[in-house]
Amino acid sequence: MIPRIWVILSDKRGDNGQVDTIVDALAWPVEQKYVHMRPEYVLGKPRYRPSLDHLDLSQSDSLEGPWPDLILTVGRRPSMVALWVRKQSGNKTKIVLVGKPSGHMLDFSLVIASAENQMPPMHNFLPTTLPLMRVQPEDVSSEALAWKTRFAALEKPLIALLVGGETNPFIMNRSVADDLVATARWIVDDLGGTPYVTTSRRTTPEVVDVLRRELPSQAVFYEWSADAEENPYRALLGSADGFIVTADSVSMMVEVIYLHKPLAIFPLPGGWLGRIDQKRRSLAHWLFNPKQDSAADVWRHRIARVVYYIDVFNVLCATRDFVAFHRLLVEKGLAVWSGQPFSQPETQLPDDVGAVVKRVEALF
Repeated sequence: MIPRIWVILSDKRGDNGQVDTIVDALAWPVEQKYVHMRPEYVLGKPRYRPSLDHLDLSQSDSLEGPWPDLILTVGRRPSMVALWVRKQSGNKTKIVLVGKPSGHMLDFSLVIASAENQMPPMHNFLPTTLPLMRVQPEDVSSEALAWKTRFAALEKPLIALLVGGETNPFIMNRSVADDLVATARWIVDDLGGTPYVTTSRRTTPEVVDVLRRELPSQAVFYEWSADAEENPYRALLGSADGFIVTADSVSMMVEVIYLHKPLAIFPLPGGWLGRIDQKRRSLAHWLFNPKQDSAADVWRHRIARVVYYIDVFNVLCATRDFVAFHRLLVEKGLAVWSGQPFSQPETQLPDDVGAVVKRVEALF
């Protein structure tokens, strides 16, 4: 049996890329369904339920029968559409969701989420080590070629220092800015190289101001702007000799890892509220850790499933533990801590995509 498959996606390219990775690995044909949000729901969150009320149907692809056997989707808004389609099918359609669900986890036939997401060990959950996002090597190569002349004049090694922004539980303050400046000086003084520092949409103004004023003269500084005609990020992915990424940005870390480039993680502080919140995240990581090597793990999983049913306010369920994710990358040899010598990763990447395809096929 070859199932009829719909892929329901919206405008979030990063999320869509994870679903596209699965689609590329499946042997089955798929139908792409792109849905557009009404203006108030581009950023606003609609109430989670099977519904099309949040869609601009005039700009969205047609959603009519015959209904699919399987839907692949990602994100709160497209998953609500998937639930609506399943309802029209008489609850026959199976739904595979990438990422943590906004609603009840058992609403879906399969939930796929990477290691920073602390998800209860339910029968329909498949953990992956890394997010399934991919950077297109041809895009990286073409950008690197376009920037080759500009990079050629810089002292080697060329180290990309990629600065994200504030994300719970992390903060970005003057102390962080000073540490970033010190790291740039370490690249110059100890490595004899060039720090290429880039900020992002979320980088706090205080940090941007300090970097602009106090980076060493040998550093190259790119300040993110929505109006910028050029952005060096993809060119750096293809050209830099090493990468230092702030702790908040899982996506940038993962893109570096998939390109098999040396990666260092720049830790961020949490502030007093963040430190308290990290204890909650660490508890979730201990409780929901998917390993099951002993009888104690079996009992821990049983407790975790009970917690899932009584945790109505999601205090523990579906949270993210970035710190545990960073430790995992270091333990697996995929990254080092900022300030340590860079190393070329030799660890073979886990076959997350292969495991996902097997679980999707097993639904039929």
